[in-house]
Amino acid sequence: MAEPVREELRLRARLRALYHGASPTAVRFRYAVILIDLAIIAFFIAAPLMQHHGVTFYLIDYGVALFLALDLGARAIAHGDIKSWLKKPIVWLDLFVLATLLFPAWLFNFGFLRVVRLWTLIHSEFFWRTVARRYDDTRIEDITRAASSLLTFVFVVTGFVYTSFVGRHEGLNGYVDALYFTVTSLTTTGYGDVTLPGAWGKLLSIAVMLGGVSLFIGLIQSILRPHKVIHPCPCCGLRRHDPDAVHCKACGLVLNIPDDGL
Repeated sequence: MAEPVREELRLRARLRALYHGASPTAVRFRYAVILIDLAIIAFFIAAPLMQHHGVTFYLIDYGVALFLALDLGARAIAHGDIKSWLKKPIVWLDLFVLATLLFPAWLFNFGFLRVVRLWTLIHSEFFWRTVARRYDDTRIEDITRAASSLLTFVFVVTGFVYTSFVGRHEGLNGYVDALYFTVTSLTTTGYGDVTLPGAWGKLLSIAVMLGGVSLFIGLIQSILRPHKVIHPCPCCGLRRHDPDAVHCKACGLVLNIPDDGL
């Protein structure tokens, strides 16, 4: 076997061990990646306030782009099958985020979509295998995912309102005003002191109300929904059952749910 091929296989094995392994080194590595990811998400949220910092902003921007590019490249190599990896919607979302970082001067108006990185992180198996292994496939996971979807929605809409309307309409003078409008619309409080102009503004307000309320209700449902355990039925495949279930509700098969699934 040619030496370059051997090196490629060694690199793939090392990366697969780091991204998917259970060794202490792999877990520490994934914790470090997740902590950097959270710092990057914080930068994405604060980016609209930093765009006037000139060189400093662009240095951070390209530093984040470098990390994200290396992370995506490493994940692709560790996965092995690039075509299969590219079929994942989360990968394309991350690639779009990377594009906004690489071309900030042209794609800054789409920069508010970078916060979607929060959604892709919390909805990834990478996160649950590392930070919350004991809560994987539990009620805690459902609540956390629902909360991350709601937070992502809030900051994406806030970024869009800030980019599109702040400074162009009376009452919208900064990021806090955009966030205030998003939250009051999402909760349907509608104080009326901050509104968006024109037909597009009204349509956006309606979309925020409908989308936000749906996500908020989803979060409440995940909190109040009766607790279920993940135990796929070997006969019909039904995954969720009551913790004390003896028979599958779908097909009646006798179940043997282990105690550690509670």
